[in-house]
Parts: sequence; structure tokens; C-alpha cells
Amino acid sequence: MDLTRFRQETNVFEYGSRTLLRRATLTLLTAVLLALFLLFITLPVVSLFLRISPEAFLRSLAEPVVLDALSLSFITATVSTAIVVVFGTPLALVNARSDYAGRELVDTLTDLPIVLPPAVAGLALLMAFGRRGVIGQYLDIFGIHIGFTTLAVVMAQVFVASPFYIRQARASFEAVDRLYEDAARTLGASRRTVALRITIPLAWGGLVSGAILSFARALGEFGATIMFAGNFQGRTQTMPLAIYTTMQGDMDASISLAIILVVISFAVIAAVKIVTRRSA
Repeated sequence: MDLTRFRQETNVFEYGSRTLLRRATLTLLTAVLLALFLLFITLPVVSLFLRISPEAFLRSLAEPVVLDALSLSFITATVSTAIVVVFGTPLALVNARSDYAGRELVDTLTDLPIVLPPAVAGLALLMAFGRRGVIGQYLDIFGIHIGFTTLAVVMAQVFVASPFYIRQARASFEAVDRLYEDAARTLGASRRTVALRITIPLAWGGLVSGAILSFARALGEFGATIMFAGNFQGRTQTMPLAIYTTMQGDMDASISLAIILVVISFAVIAAVKIVTRRSA
């Protein structure tokens, strides 16, 4: 009897030891993988800050190519974000609240720029609005040229950044309880009033997050811009294009612009998290 009990206790001890060993192994493996992943992400970013001194960074910020790229990037990204918000909000609201024929097709086309390679997007815009494009050839008759202008930069940014806002806006509108909208309608409010006074204010946090993401995507656009707008300093050369250009002759300027974009990207992520947490 004592022998049987001893064997049972021994088996329990061995099972517990194996369980602890498996858990320890899994924990160690997870920690190693997490450390490798974090190292892979942070090491290149940290390397940017280590390769330039504060003096060289400040000196590079005074160079014309850097100043032109900074001003042009912020202006065009702000304009493109405003366009996306103005035209994307009604589209997101309609898709969130209306069930019409072809809605899935509209959603698919809206999301297409996310998976479309930027170079393909730029070439498509050029074929549509370039001087010999499907629409551009008729605009050329009236002396209107879009390709390789600042307007082309804005159009390229709108094309690639719009899905980030529209997707977030639609999800935010769908999260709004329709009970509030129905209550407003029973009190005589029109659809416009309900949208402006009920739906949009309740979804405000998600809309702000989507706008921030859209701005960041527009600010970092490269492929579509260089294909459709070119790379002309002061006119179409945004920060990503300036990084590519200055890297061939002025590494300090290239690194300085890259650091600015890294800081902006980090700030964007932090802002989205803060806004999302507050709205929740």
C-alpha cells in the first residue's frame, strides 16, 4: 500500500517537474523571440540617431533642400488630409449606415490603394491625369497640366492615404449605437442633423485617429509621388524623395530628414493610442 502511494507521489512529482520545465522553456523561447524582434525593429532606428551629431543635425536643418522638403511635405500632407476628411466622411457614413447595391464593390475599391504597390498607383495616376492620359489629354487642350506639379503630389497622397481614414471612419460610425440616432429622428431631427449632432460627435475619437493615420501616410508617401509628380526641389520633392536624393551626396541631410520622419511616426502612434483610449 505504501509502495503504491509512493509511486503515485513520484509520478505526480515527475509530472509537475515536466510541466514546470515546459513552461520555463516556453517562457525562455518567448523572451528570446521578443528580444530578437525588438532588436530588429529598434536597432535600425537607433542607428539613425547614433550616426549623426546634434550639431550636424541642426546644421542640416538649415539647408535649402531640407527646408523645402519639410515645408512642402507638411503643406501637401495637410491639404490632402483635409480633402480625405471632407470627402471620405460622407462616404464612410453612407457605407456604415446604408445597404445599397454595389456596396461591397465600393468597399473593395476603397481598400485597393492599401494593397496596391505605390509605384503602380503613381503610374495609374499618370496614365489617367498625365498630359497624354485618359483625362489629362482633354485638360491639356485648356492648358491644364497636373502631372509633375504640386497638385500631383496632393493627388498621389490622397490616393494612397484615403483608405486609412475611410476604413477607420466607417468602423467608428458602425460602433455608434443606432438607438441614439433613432431617438433623434423620433423627435423630428433630419438625417443631416442626426449625422452632424449625434453620429459624428459620438464617433469623433475614431475620426481623429483616422485623420492622424491618413496624415502620416501622406507624409511618408514615396512611390506614387515620384512616379506621378517627379522629384523637383521646392515643387514636388517631399521628405521621402529628399531623403533618396540627398543620400547620394549629403548623408547628414538624409539622416536628419529620416530622424524627423521617425519622430513624427512615433508621435502619430502615440497620438492615435491616446485618442483611442480617451474615446473608449
